[in-house]
Amino acid sequence: MASTSTSLIPLPGNGRRAGFSSSPAKTALQKTLRFSFSTRSGVVISVKSSSTVNYNEAVVDEEMDRIRRLQNGSDVRGVALEGEKGRTVDLTPPAVEAIAESFGEWVIKGLEKERGRPVEDVTVSLGKDPRVSGASLSVAVFAGLARAGCLTFDMGLATTPACFMSTLLPPFAYDASIMMTASHLPYTRNGLKFFTKKGGLTSPEVEEICDKAARKYANRLTRVSTMLGSRPKRVDFMRAYAKHLRDIIIERVNHPVHYDTPLQGFQIIVNAGNGSGGFFTWDVLDKLGADTFGSLHLNPDGMFPNHIPNPEDKTAMALTRAAVLENSADLGIVFDTDVDRSGVVDNKGNPINGDKLIALMSAIVLKEHPGTTIVTDARTSMALTRFITDRGGHHCLYRVGYRNVIDKGVHLNEDGIETHLMMETSGHGALKENYFLDDGAYMVVKIIIEMVRMKLEGSNEGIGSLIKDLEEPSESVELRMNIISEAKHAKARGTELIEAFRSYIEEGQLEGWELDSCGDCWVSKGCLVDSNDSPAAIDAHMYRAKVSNEKEEEIGWVHIRQSIHNPNIAINMQSSVPGGCLQMTRALRDKFLLASGMNEFLDISQVDKYATNGKMG
Repeated sequence: MASTSTSLIPLPGNGRRAGFSSSPAKTALQKTLRFSFSTRSGVVISVKSSSTVNYNEAVVDEEMDRIRRLQNGSDVRGVALEGEKGRTVDLTPPAVEAIAESFGEWVIKGLEKERGRPVEDVTVSLGKDPRVSGASLSVAVFAGLARAGCLTFDMGLATTPACFMSTLLPPFAYDASIMMTASHLPYTRNGLKFFTKKGGLTSPEVEEICDKAARKYANRLTRVSTMLGSRPKRVDFMRAYAKHLRDIIIERVNHPVHYDTPLQGFQIIVNAGNGSGGFFTWDVLDKLGADTFGSLHLNPDGMFPNHIPNPEDKTAMALTRAAVLENSADLGIVFDTDVDRSGVVDNKGNPINGDKLIALMSAIVLKEHPGTTIVTDARTSMALTRFITDRGGHHCLYRVGYRNVIDKGVHLNEDGIETHLMMETSGHGALKENYFLDDGAYMVVKIIIEMVRMKLEGSNEGIGSLIKDLEEPSESVELRMNIISEAKHAKARGTELIEAFRSYIEEGQLEGWELDSCGDCWVSKGCLVDSNDSPAAIDAHMYRAKVSNEKEEEIGWVHIRQSIHNPNIAINMQSSVPGGCLQMTRALRDKFLLASGMNEFLDISQVDKYATNGKMG
């Protein structure tokens, strides 16, 4: 499709709807309408219409938009249960069935194009985290896939990385897979992540699937399959995946004394947050000889009663730290709900996440691949860049979004730039050696292997010693501005603000501010735009600006972006000097938000409070 406008689809059997008369006076609105819509190329088209607007046609447009709004970058996410203030349920079984059917058809079409012939017996697996909405939505997924003509396999409780690996590891090797999860979001939410043997789907691919699903959903409206034609086959893939991880540790440690139990003598605490990560304790660590006494929240519970399953969550890290210190453990591990992210705690109780986790993984990878490029999102510190370059590596700053960061690494390798590690500050991390898959368990496997190697070499310092010279920023602040707009217009409003920010900097209206760039990796204009011959599509607008004082000394950076999950603008900033974040916030408020009038459709109370007294809130 060339634009975001929607065509009108007839609704068979829906000419008369309960509660509405079928008379022309009640089913049509005769008036002059003036509206506009944006094409995907950014052109705004205004339309004046005095034709009759049919009630059913308006319903179709709204129903289609409802499905399209479920797209969340390269995922689908929505509200699956009542209980969230200000949010209504939109990820319903009918919506999920339409999306699953469209994904199945997309997979079949892709395989037919690839093989040059019709295909049969296309196989798709489904895994899910323990969310309480998973059971009913799973039925909808299987119904949609069956309607598309796919053979389905039920992995039950699983992890996101395992779903991708189910397309590769024999004897399973399914054609595609779906993971049902909403990561660290509240229990009321749920979502879908999609995989083929080539990896996770991109944002444009998910957009295509959701667009097709929107048409199916609008035609069907409230109709949904409640009975499965054939039951999906139940498979225990997680056992095979756990063995895959165990084999990697055994082979790479190559322990000279106890080869099959290389973790003997190590105590490792796991905090699964009542998500899907408990398997790593009993199916990986225990079987390799580790002592896992003191581990936390291993039993799956879709209400997540103890804390948010998130390695960025302060409660999760504090509880894990306490358990490590209480048990004198060698390592603590924190997984998010679906185990595509992780964080760790060293033997001294130091939390390692965010920039510290990226630094730790960089130190490990640069030992194995000297001189490699490491891609991160553009919210990482200047100190991390120095840490990487001091060890002979190259640091590429890129767009926020784990899919953006990973895809950048893939493209750099295709262009001949060796790139072995791609990580986002959220804890998403992928390695070239592991199919460019963001796998929190595999990331921990790498850390455990290094920990054991250090011990075998006679070091008792622990993995934290690898990052002891990583400098901390003097200040680090994150602020949010809610967009005051209808949900369907929020993205356009956000884009308008982000682009105005860029223009203000380029026009010199923010003195000392300059859009950052990463020339070695062909990234320019605030770490957003690829300047090579094949730039990647932009899924959300964001820019990083480096800020200098009147002496032309760089004091920090500001990163401003649209949130993919919610209708707001996120502002991250770091400074190498005390008071730098306050100075940058005041300049942002006074010389941009107020001067440009952007504050009229933004709630800038959090920015205003910090700029006024230097306090968050």
